Amino acid sequence: MKLIAITACPTGVAHTYIAEANLKKSAAKMGIDIVVETHGAVESEYHFTQDDISQADAVLIAADKVIDLRRFKGKRIFKVPVARAAKDASGLLSNIMSGALKPEISSNNEALNIDENEAQASGKSTLSQLYIHLITGVNLMIPFVIAGGILIALSFSFGINAATPGDANFSPIAKMLSDIGGGAAFALMLPILSLGISKSISGNLGIVSGAVGGMLAVHTGAGFLGALFAGFLAGYITLLVVKYIHLPKAIAGLKPILIVPLLTVLLTGALMILVIGQPIRMLLEALTSFLQSMGNMNAAIMGLMIGVMVAFDMGGPLNKTVCMFAIGLMSTGIYEPIAACMAAGMVPPLGIALATTLFGRKFTAQERETGKVTYVLGLSFITEGAIPYAVADPLRVIPAICAGSGLAGALSMALGCASRAPHGGVFVLFIPNVITHVLAYMFAIAAGAVFTAVILRFIKKDVNETLTEGVNDVNQHEESFERG
Repeated sequence: MKLIAITACPTGVAHTYIAEANLKKSAAKMGIDIVVETHGAVESEYHFTQDDISQADAVLIAADKVIDLRRFKGKRIFKVPVARAAKDASGLLSNIMSGALKPEISSNNEALNIDENEAQASGKSTLSQLYIHLITGVNLMIPFVIAGGILIALSFSFGINAATPGDANFSPIAKMLSDIGGGAAFALMLPILSLGISKSISGNLGIVSGAVGGMLAVHTGAGFLGALFAGFLAGYITLLVVKYIHLPKAIAGLKPILIVPLLTVLLTGALMILVIGQPIRMLLEALTSFLQSMGNMNAAIMGLMIGVMVAFDMGGPLNKTVCMFAIGLMSTGIYEPIAACMAAGMVPPLGIALATTLFGRKFTAQERETGKVTYVLGLSFITEGAIPYAVADPLRVIPAICAGSGLAGALSMALGCASRAPHGGVFVLFIPNVITHVLAYMFAIAAGAVFTAVILRFIKKDVNETLTEGVNDVNQHEESFERG
């Protein structure tokens, strides 16, 4: 069988490439001829040729974002979440080979001629589509947040108020960094989020109304939640305008450059100002007041919940949703949740790597060797580094990493740790004034990692014991067969 596959996750960092590697490895074992094109943060090393497409028996789309399917017209297409390919590539390929997984668009289905967004939506639930639209917006926003956040953090290295003219520690360099990071990159965060959501829903025609809706979320004080609403509102308004407004052919060219932008911006803007902006602003202010007034115990409980959710799917939808919420709170001046997210996200790979070092008999030689790289992934806040271990032994590894991340998140919040940078892992600790209570933050991360490693020590079986039990099981089956 000849198969071509596309892998793509919302952020285009880890799941995209884990899925690629696992598909290639499993396909080689099963005798399947496969080529994979990655749609990630880095340009794909391989792009399908026309021969690849024409000779392929089927197309596998392992993605959590919209993929243009027009070049695959006339092919059987299998669409699955990227996490499925990352965690169970062999099972996925077996289901394709056996026919257990049915193609969503058959080779003779003219549905391939429809718009790429509609093609991607076919056969998917409404909730699934809403998530894809949301995460597409987040995917566009994250580079602005990371670049802006780290530049702002660098400005703080000159002093907390070094970017303020007239301050005793004023530095022109600090002000420049603050203007670029905060005045430009961070200022675009919410409009870009709204634009991305709207574009995912209605294509390029949704860009203008989405961007304007996001900017109005800033102006009305509706903040992050307002930008979310604005993105969906703009996207679906654009869909309706495109669908129901028809013009004579003589002036049809005015529709994309005049009619659609004018009507969608007007309707989105009016609804944001007159209906949506103020209630969401009040809700956001209430949420901000609640978070700012939390005592240590309530903060610890929130941190525990953040930690468990960040670790549970190791960079998947739940992880991204929690981190997105924490990043949104940064725009309101609340920096503790993002610190808890980052601490909790570092713990799973760090805890597992530590376990491979201290309790080597619990892991295979390959897992121990991989553990050396897993340290780096953990320090870099790449939670996906835990996935290979969780796939191999999910019933033991997942509870262990959730417990460790929960502890790290709880300690981070309870000890008042805050982060001015939304990413960067342990490396932002070396930038002065970025992390509040640096030593306490390091303690939270270390405690979570050690807790995960200790739990794995007691609940994970020795590799030799596991192999012996497997041999005994085989022997028992053989004896039963002989007696039968």
